[in-house]
Amino acid sequence: MSIILSIVSPVYLAENIVEQLVLRLKKSISQITEQYEIILVEDGSPDQSWMMIEKECEKDQRIKGIKLSRNFGQHNAIFAGLEHTRGEWVVVLDCDLQDRPEEIINIYNKAMEGYDIVVASRVFRKDNLFKRFFSFIFYKVLSYLTGTKYSHQIANFGIYHRKVIKSALLLKETFKYFPLMINWIGFRCTSISVVHSEREIGKTSYSLKKLIQLGINVVLSYSDKLLRMTIKIGIFISGLAFIIALFYLYSYFTGRIEVLGFASVIISIWFLGGLIITILGIIGLYIGKIFEGVKNRPSFITEKKINVS
Repeated sequence: MSIILSIVSPVYLAENIVEQLVLRLKKSISQITEQYEIILVEDGSPDQSWMMIEKECEKDQRIKGIKLSRNFGQHNAIFAGLEHTRGEWVVVLDCDLQDRPEEIINIYNKAMEGYDIVVASRVFRKDNLFKRFFSFIFYKVLSYLTGTKYSHQIANFGIYHRKVIKSALLLKETFKYFPLMINWIGFRCTSISVVHSEREIGKTSYSLKKLIQLGINVVLSYSDKLLRMTIKIGIFISGLAFIIALFYLYSYFTGRIEVLGFASVIISIWFLGGLIITILGIIGLYIGKIFEGVKNRPSFITEKKINVS
């Protein structure tokens, strides 16, 4: 029996959510088809999330569990689930129920209009003010540095045709960021407004430090714009230095300068020294990413599987 719909959800700190997540997913998906599978990927969660997944897998063979050997990150967990999907259509959503399972039927119906990708747009996000503001700034900077238009209202939640998922799995990036990879792939894509729910249980695992680290990794992995910016800065400073040199030469020959200023020399040394160190640091970060890439390590390691062939 062919699978029509595959659901992939990375699970972390969700021991009190798993049962409700599965219940709401099954209720929503059954309005579309009974030929489905729900793949829950436990991403090294320190709580009892895996135990709850095991219970759900025992109840229904269509519920599949994958346990990673440690916490590899949300996007690696998504790809761990994608590798085992068999459905013609694949839905990706977070486990915290802010992505409402009830919206799946709406994005599925939109896909039936002839789209290969339908992403959910959270027009009215129910996150706190700080997270909304930081998310807005994060995606603005990300869009600029990666040269890709991306909205802070869109995350992982969406439906993707089988050919899109196959294409995504062909990408061998060491650092995986699902939304940007899907954006790069192409195909016919649209978005649909969905209702975004408040977090019912627990709190986000993304601290400010983790969000900043995520942003740096995404920029270094998917854009060379920082390197290009250093070239522009270098050209600008060289041009500025040339203009200043002409000014001092003119002042010297017209007798306006008798003793060169100590302050201007010190300021120039510190400014250029700091700039050089910064540029070397940026280059070092990119070299570090190359070093990670040549190791050719897997993005994740699977410890256990349930109901997965």
